[in-house]
Amino acid sequence: MTPIPVSQQKMDALRERMETAITRVGRLVRIMEVCGTHTVAASRSGLRSLLPKQVKLISGPGCPVCVTSQAYIDAVVDLARGGKVTIATYGDMIRVPGKRGSLEQARAMGASVRVMTSAMDALKLARAEPHTQVVFAAVGFETTTPPTADVLIRAERDGVANLFVMTAHKLVVPAMLALLASGEVQLDGFLCPGHVSVIIGANAYRPVVEQYRKPCVVAGFEAAQMLAGLTEIVEQTADGRAELGNVYGAAVRGEGNAAAQRLFDEVFEVGDADWRSIGVIPGSGLVLNAKYRKFDAAERFGVQFGPDNATPGCKCGEVIRGLQDPYDCPLFGKACTPQRPIGPCMVSSEGSCQAYYKYHRFRPDPK
Repeated sequence: MTPIPVSQQKMDALRERMETAITRVGRLVRIMEVCGTHTVAASRSGLRSLLPKQVKLISGPGCPVCVTSQAYIDAVVDLARGGKVTIATYGDMIRVPGKRGSLEQARAMGASVRVMTSAMDALKLARAEPHTQVVFAAVGFETTTPPTADVLIRAERDGVANLFVMTAHKLVVPAMLALLASGEVQLDGFLCPGHVSVIIGANAYRPVVEQYRKPCVVAGFEAAQMLAGLTEIVEQTADGRAELGNVYGAAVRGEGNAAAQRLFDEVFEVGDADWRSIGVIPGSGLVLNAKYRKFDAAERFGVQFGPDNATPGCKCGEVIRGLQDPYDCPLFGKACTPQRPIGPCMVSSEGSCQAYYKYHRFRPDPK
């Protein structure tokens, strides 16, 4: 007889534990996977189909492109169309539609827009073309913030005067707290993001546990890791406990990455941030401090931010806030597809709508 692989044995054991725990709970358990990478991994691996019907995974505001406000998108597109700068951006950002089109459409009409794989590429471009005003669209959570900080430290040290950033870096934990404070969505716990937690540390989620008594468990992105994290949350719910857990101890420490945090502190300070559909969350963003404010593209080029108006019919805002599934949007898979995206959740490779379209398009969520 062929032996059962260890990984399968582990998965089977975790499923048995979860089944036992959910029987003790006796109701639907709603768990938010905050991270967009978790959303994609759960869909791609088929993890959702392994969960009991009484366990529902809910996508949260963990896709950095998706939560970037419409006002920011419109401002960057307008800046590109102005013809005075070159916009350097990550690939997912280029196709997000704004009121006056996307960066991709602006480029087709003659704007200078370059796709970068890292913040360092923007610095290299500024050095290679000293007469070009390079504006880096600095979007992302704590994972992508240290590279932006490192680039600005290098630019300051080397006297690079033609590099600027439009910063839209955001912090994960304040958004989790804001969702709970709103009372809009009922949650039993959070599956916390692996790569963000490498930077900020597992202890960063203690306010969620202590203020709202919601279990928070950090997990990596393999199906077995995610299932282990989800099982721990269901077991805590069954026991009436709310604790901080970490099943990704190989990469995530309690205190996080001190070197990356020093980069934060050197360049940024905490400020308010505007989130798509959610609005301004106090203390949820990172803005350039006084020493590095000269690199602020908004100040340098007099950028004006308009209202954060959603596209009519698009339910990305509701999906981001965990209020609806992608299937609930009347545009999903019809007017809005990865080939012709209307909202950012369908544009981004970490967006819930794109994940559901790729892996669940023809079958409704069994939960």
